Amino acid sequence: MTIASMRLRQVHVAIWTICLAALAPLLYAVPASMGDPLEARLRSMTRGFLGTVTLHARNLDSGREASIDADRPVRTASTIKLPIACALAAEVAAGRARWDEPLVVDNAAKVSGSGVLSEYADGEAVSLRTARNLMIVVSDNTATNLIIDRIRADTVNEFMAQLGFSATRSMRKIRGDGARLKPAEGWSREGEKEENKRFGIGRSTPREMVWLLELLEQGKMVDAASSKELLEVLERQQYKDGIGRKTGDLRVASKSGSLDALRSDVGVVHTKHGRIAIAITVDDMPQIDYSPDNVGNKLIADLSAVLIEELK
Repeated sequence: MTIASMRLRQVHVAIWTICLAALAPLLYAVPASMGDPLEARLRSMTRGFLGTVTLHARNLDSGREASIDADRPVRTASTIKLPIACALAAEVAAGRARWDEPLVVDNAAKVSGSGVLSEYADGEAVSLRTARNLMIVVSDNTATNLIIDRIRADTVNEFMAQLGFSATRSMRKIRGDGARLKPAEGWSREGEKEENKRFGIGRSTPREMVWLLELLEQGKMVDAASSKELLEVLERQQYKDGIGRKTGDLRVASKSGSLDALRSDVGVVHTKHGRIAIAITVDDMPQIDYSPDNVGNKLIADLSAVLIEELK
C-alpha cells in the first residue's frame, strides 16, 4: 500500500467517525415504544386522553417490564398509605411501636373523606393494627393521620431512604376533602420544601411503587412475616375501580388513590404467567367525577388488562 493510499484510507475513516458521532444522538433519541410493541400499544391507548398518564409494570417472575414516563414524580394521593404502612411495620419490628397499642380517636383528629373512624365517638380508641387495616382496606383518612401522629412522616421518609427510594416521600397529614378541609399540619421536612407543596400528601414514581411491591412479594419489606401480612391486607382493599376492575377471580393486592383531577392505583396481580406489579397514575383530568366510572379509573383498568395479558 502506497503512502497516498494509506492517507486516503485515514481520511475515509475520519469522515465515517464524524458521521457516526453526529448520528449517535438521533439513534439514541428513538422512543423505546417504537422498539417494543407492548409499550407502543399502551401509548396508543393514552393518545388523545385528556390528562397525563404515567405507568410502570413488571412481571416479577419473568422480569419483563413496560413503562410510560416511569420516573416522572407524581402526586400519590392515597397510594402513599402503602409506604406509610411499610414504615409502620418497621417501627413495630424494631420495638418502637406495638400492634396492640391504642390510638384515641378524638374529635380533633377526625378528618372528612374516605373511612369510618370519623364516625367514632369522641375519645373512642382503636389498636394500631386496626388503624393500619382501615388505612389500607377502606383508605381511612383519620386512621392515616393517627398513624402519622404516632410515627411521624419523617420516619416514613427515613425508612424509604434507607431502602434506597429517592422519590417516595410522605409530605404531611391529610386535610380531608371537598369544602371540609382542615389546616395542613404534620409536615415532614420534605413536605416543608416549597417545591414539594404541589404533591399534596405524598410523592413517588411509578417505578418506585412497583419496586416497593416487588420487595413485598420477595418478603423483603421489613421481613417475610411483615411482608406477607401487609400483602394480605392489600388483598382485602375494597376499591377495585382501577387495576382490579377487569381481573375476574385473579388474586389482586392493591391500593388506590383519588383527587379531583387524579386517579392512581398500585398493585400486584397473580396471573398464570407470573405476578404482575403495576403502578399507574392519571392526573390533570379536566372534569371532577368521583363515580366508579371516572374516565381515569376506566383507563387504568384498560391499561392494566393489557399489561396482565401481554406482560409475559
